[in-house]
Amino acid sequence: METQSAQLSSFDSTQKNAAIFIGYLAQWVDIGFDAPATVKDILTGFPKAIREQISMREYVYLRMAEGMVAMFEEATQEAIHHFDFVRSMASEISDRELLSVANFWKGRCLRMRGEYEQALAYTVEGKNIALELGHAPMAAVMQVLESWLYFQKEDAKAAEQALREAHAVLRETDDYLTLGNIHSAYGRIARRQGRYQHAIEQFEAAIGEYKKRDPQHRNVARSLANLAYVKRLIIRQLARKIDSDVSRQRQQSDNDNPMARAQYWLRFTELRQEAFAALDEAAEIYARHPHHHGTGNVHLNRAYLCLDQGELEQAEAETAAAFQIGEQKQDNILMARARLLHCMIENARLEEEIEDASDPSHHAQLAQDCAYQAVELAKRTQDRRLLAQAHVWLGITSCNGFFENFESAQQSYDEASKFLTAAYPDSAWEDMQALKMKMLRNSAIDRKLKAWSQGSLGGKTFQQLADEFAQLIVPKVWEREDRKISRVAERLSISPKKVRKILTRAGRRKPG
Repeated sequence: METQSAQLSSFDSTQKNAAIFIGYLAQWVDIGFDAPATVKDILTGFPKAIREQISMREYVYLRMAEGMVAMFEEATQEAIHHFDFVRSMASEISDRELLSVANFWKGRCLRMRGEYEQALAYTVEGKNIALELGHAPMAAVMQVLESWLYFQKEDAKAAEQALREAHAVLRETDDYLTLGNIHSAYGRIARRQGRYQHAIEQFEAAIGEYKKRDPQHRNVARSLANLAYVKRLIIRQLARKIDSDVSRQRQQSDNDNPMARAQYWLRFTELRQEAFAALDEAAEIYARHPHHHGTGNVHLNRAYLCLDQGELEQAEAETAAAFQIGEQKQDNILMARARLLHCMIENARLEEEIEDASDPSHHAQLAQDCAYQAVELAKRTQDRRLLAQAHVWLGITSCNGFFENFESAQQSYDEASKFLTAAYPDSAWEDMQALKMKMLRNSAIDRKLKAWSQGSLGGKTFQQLADEFAQLIVPKVWEREDRKISRVAERLSISPKKVRKILTRAGRRKPG
């Protein structure tokens, strides 16, 4: 194909079998030869007058090419319309190979829409036809998508089995895109399982394979974004380690280890810089080869990095950009993820505990609105994990200092439990555990108040009970009074200094 690529610029659509050729060319482009724009340009040479003269077999191949272009432009409904036509006519023209590819491509479109059950059914059908025809490499390509869909169903064992079978067939070939996809899939499985270093190695291997085909291929950008996300997860681990060490050293000042802490901070900074650099490179590739979902993913990854550092204005800007991109294509997955992240940002603003003139109810209400929207958008897909995360953050929002609706939080937790079944401690699992801890703390308060009312004081003095009671009550009043210390002091008839002291002891206000 590469030796004949120069002739494509002068393609004559009136030649015999020209439409069949464009159908095969579309399949070559899909596996990495040239760009979809080449097929799109050639298709303009098939006006209505020519289409009326070609045979049904030729017309089916023409529609197959049009479907491939629509698929690459993320016009999934249009693409599915073309592939359904091909599937309906494949038996008429006795072309089971074309039927296999049409099923596979429809499965890809359904996967892009988050309709995973149907996507798996069509992908497996396409794979089985390819195997019946004796086309093992073709079936192996389809198995990679099959693996990804098993992965979405939380079946890591089936996903890895499909990848092993596909790699065994393709490892000696020059199908660099599929080999890259295999490494990428292994990377996502490792990331889900918390094996972050292994995930990094797999994503880097995927990038190496993709670059053998094209250093600017948009799959390179996708793996760069995945790489950045894993590094962000490691950054979070380091941040927790640093915070834990600082907390322990406050209690045991003689065990301070500034050298170790400096090494953690150095690695923290390096990973953050590497993550942003990977996202910048991905953005440059997407600028050359537009892909709305990929570009939106870059924005979201940047937003997460900013959120983790408390850069909330920048995080919100990146999130808004991602949502706008998703809205343009009606990408429910991207829009749900953007609303979910916006919910996190507004909860972070509420927890900043900075006393200013702003109304905390605004952030609380906006967080709740975003959580509800995330749930509704996620329901339009079959992404169980996304739906679970949306329910979890709706629950976390219900628990925040403004709403304190623990009954609603419990309902959200129960809903999330229906969808999040993986046993691996990834970020989604951590969020769910955070929600659980918030609810348990509230239950502990209820038990404590009940015990006091029954005279069970746990051996504490009256002053100790009074101090503990103050740490329960004052923060609640502070939230009700829009976090205004002067209003709390007036309401409870105590000094502002005492309010600050109690809030600090309760961990609701920074010392100083």
